Amino acid sequence: MVFWEAYVSDESMGTFAPIVVYWLYAGFYQLLPPLDKYRLHTRKEEDEKNLVPLGSVIKGVLLQQLVQAVVAELLFRLTSNMNSSGIIVQPSIFIQIVQIIIAMLVMDTWQYFVHRYMHQNLFLYRHIHSQHHRLVVPYAIGALYNHPLEGLLLDTFGGAISFLISGMTARTAVIFFCFAVVKTVDDHCGLWLPGNIFHLLFQNNTAYHDIHHQLQGTKFNYSQPFFPIWDKLLGTYVPYRLVKRPEGGFEARLIKD
Repeated sequence: MVFWEAYVSDESMGTFAPIVVYWLYAGFYQLLPPLDKYRLHTRKEEDEKNLVPLGSVIKGVLLQQLVQAVVAELLFRLTSNMNSSGIIVQPSIFIQIVQIIIAMLVMDTWQYFVHRYMHQNLFLYRHIHSQHHRLVVPYAIGALYNHPLEGLLLDTFGGAISFLISGMTARTAVIFFCFAVVKTVDDHCGLWLPGNIFHLLFQNNTAYHDIHHQLQGTKFNYSQPFFPIWDKLLGTYVPYRLVKRPEGGFEARLIKD
């Protein structure tokens, strides 16, 4: 039994918990003090390079989450598998962990190839994916700022396919999608904070994705949100180093041969 079972269904929790977690985690970063000594870009760079105001970013994220919520609710309802007593049997903890790992790999695969194609196809980049890259200096709330069609193809469909292939229940999906949301927000937070567990456990992290948002890095580091496997296998991985800026903070610099 989980704490929410007496109040809300697993299906509704799987639909709305990731949205709530997104705004809580992104809001936490938004409310932090400037933390200039940990920033990957200066505040001046953020103001000068980003091409879209915060208000438009928030509206874009809310639109994507609305579409995601509708698709998720339908998906959970259609795939619900109750027994004769009207109860969904939950798999063992071990099976759930395996399902989450499978879902992570499936999501990474889907997002890598769709993301890369949106860069290689000039029409798709110009009219769809370039919206996300208007945030040259990423920040947490803008993690899901995309063109609505990209949000549907990359994130919503990617999540649905990961859920279906892994065979997880809606209860397991609550954990997986909330984790995926936290990881995605952290990758866009623009801060290199000491002790950040995502920086310790994942090579695909805030600095890794920051390279992709830089103008000289848009053809590299497509992998998201978990592992750099496909970048390394297909030659789109580019190493980088973190350099301390004299005025404070860090800069992620490409290492070229």
